[in-house]
Amino acid sequence: MAVTSAPGFFVSFEGGDGVGKSTQSRLLGEWLGVVTGREVVLTREPGGTDFGREIRRLVLHGDHVDPRAEALLYAADRAHHVATVVRPALARGAVVITDRYLDSSVAYQAGGRELAEQEIEQLSLWGTHGLLPDVTILLDLDPVLAEARRTGEPDRLERAGDGFHRRTREAFLRRAAADPGRWVVIDAAGDVNDIQAQIRVDVAARLDLTPVVEEAVRVAEAGGVPEADESPEEDVP
Repeated sequence: MAVTSAPGFFVSFEGGDGVGKSTQSRLLGEWLGVVTGREVVLTREPGGTDFGREIRRLVLHGDHVDPRAEALLYAADRAHHVATVVRPALARGAVVITDRYLDSSVAYQAGGRELAEQEIEQLSLWGTHGLLPDVTILLDLDPVLAEARRTGEPDRLERAGDGFHRRTREAFLRRAAADPGRWVVIDAAGDVNDIQAQIRVDVAARLDLTPVVEEAVRVAEAGGVPEADESPEEDVP
């Protein structure tokens, strides 16, 4: 499947729970809005629509859900999210940045839940008419370190166990290695501002945003990345 040919830019953030996706996607969105002059749409899965918020409640805070039913719920949310939020924004030239997308379903339901990877991927590709991000940023972190960052009562997936989260991380890394043209892998163990500086350089280069690339490099080398809000975030698949 080819990436989108729409006039907008589509960026996804992936990774385990607690790696910093919400913070980094927000910071990237603020910066891209300034340097490109485009509208920026920050969204997430599940929960980017009213429909998605209801699914989010069911899969994260409800009772036990069979793994296949869980996969179908995420795919339904994604189909609706793309049709009502993502594609319309891309069509009007916006930058769309989503906290989780198709790759989370493959990593969590195929890797973590050990369902068939190809079936999970094809389900979402069918539901979204094959839409893939232009760039996918994987914030990679040892699940043990990520767990230490999380605050509050763990949700249903956060309670899934060490083996589940280890398999999920391995699935993300396998997908990134298989498609280096789309993926950027970032070590999420570092400082928030250093991570953001690296993301800006890599995203600008991948999207061929000249002279944005030069500006991103200049800011990173000068240490001029604005201070980030390091408050706890809710990071979910």
